[in-house]
Amino acid sequence: MLSLTERSICNYLAFSVAPMMDWSDRHCRVFHRHLTRRALLYTEMVTTGAVIHGDRERLLGFDVSEHPVALQLGGSDPRELAQAARIGEAFGYDEINLNVGCPSDRVKDGRFGACLMAEPELVARCVDAMKQAVAVPVTVKCRIGIDDQDPEVALDALAHAVVASGCDALIVHARKAWLNGLSPKENRDIPPLDYERVYRLKRAMPDVPVIINGGIRGLDEARAHLEHVDGVMLGRAAYQDPWRLLGVDQEIFGEASPHATVQDALEAMMPYIEQQLARGTRLHAITRHFVGAFHAVPGARAFRRHLAEQGGKAGAGLEVLRDAIACVGARAPAEAA
Repeated sequence: MLSLTERSICNYLAFSVAPMMDWSDRHCRVFHRHLTRRALLYTEMVTTGAVIHGDRERLLGFDVSEHPVALQLGGSDPRELAQAARIGEAFGYDEINLNVGCPSDRVKDGRFGACLMAEPELVARCVDAMKQAVAVPVTVKCRIGIDDQDPEVALDALAHAVVASGCDALIVHARKAWLNGLSPKENRDIPPLDYERVYRLKRAMPDVPVIINGGIRGLDEARAHLEHVDGVMLGRAAYQDPWRLLGVDQEIFGEASPHATVQDALEAMMPYIEQQLARGTRLHAITRHFVGAFHAVPGARAFRRHLAEQGGKAGAGLEVLRDAIACVGARAPAEAA
């Protein structure tokens, strides 16, 4: 049986939106929070060097409405990760996550991301250092293996090593990452998904919260996975079709959605957008995350076109978003949004 602490961790990890480079920035997360109160949101990956030496407010600042929100770190030096985790906790993040899954050349050259699947003991030392540094949960997001590794061996080796070091939960992208021969984009689709491998990990480690990620397209699939694991992480489907998130609180947590329609959620964002515009943020930096907000309703294409044509213009303001929303016909609930 899971302990009370472990059950609490499972509860908040039951549904999450994946960390996605260039996508899950602070504006995206505020939008997603207006669609679901309960989903755990993640930052884009931030390297330890950037956290320690960079503009922390720009890199780590977030709106209080985003809670619960997790910071994903990229790095492989235990001392630097501990320092970066401490900084993240001080900023108010609810969880610190270590990236052991990104397959890009940049992270491989920097000795972090998916290449660390080959160094489970180093990852364990990193987790131990972060656990010693912070009181919030420390989690690891990984693949089932890389290149010619046997996923049966590689995933178990990493999982056992990090859990022994105190890792609070494992988030497993159910694909291998091919660091030699495939681009990062190809790594999102070409290696076959192996959900059963993640299920086997959960059965082998019943006391460890295990969250599944990779290729999950909607809430029906999410509920099916929750028969086998503790949580589901939605990535591209959440970003490209954010209307899906309106059903999360009701269908996953049995609670009311924060808003009845996507239109209502966008209108509720107006004060935030107005505040950001006053700070010099361009409208397009926020509205670029709304492109997939509507699906199969009258005016959805006109909504996208208006934002694309007007949202990027210098001085574009709230009236652009209001006019775009006015293009959409039916104020449909989540399932038809």
